[in-house]
Amino acid sequence: QVQLVESGGGLVQPGGSLRLSCAASGISISRYKMGWYRQAPGKERELVATINKFGITANADAVKDRFTISRDNTKNTVYLQMSGLKPEDTAVYYCKLTNDVGYANWGQGTQVTVSS
Repeated sequence: QVQLVESGGGLVQPGGSLRLSCAASGISISRYKMGWYRQAPGKERELVATINKFGITANADAVKDRFTISRDNTKNTVYLQMSGLKPEDTAVYYCKLTNDVGYANWGQGTQVTVSS
């Protein structure tokens, strides 16, 4: 059974930093594309960043140059380093694994709140 567990969220002041982690079990992430998504209250879930099995990354324009996605296949974990946080980054952040046939597994999410 595939499980994705996010951690690292919390309350941070504008301009601050956080690092989110997504630990996978029941599957080796090394073969798959991984992604971070977020959903703010009253809004649809949106893509934040992805990293494929070759380590090639892509960021949404809203977080470009502020967020960095990375993976450590030896730890079966994906990270999202967030800096220069803004109030509009407040959301629940979700980790996603997409398998070879396009099926997606999601984590339960971790809350990030940016506020002074």
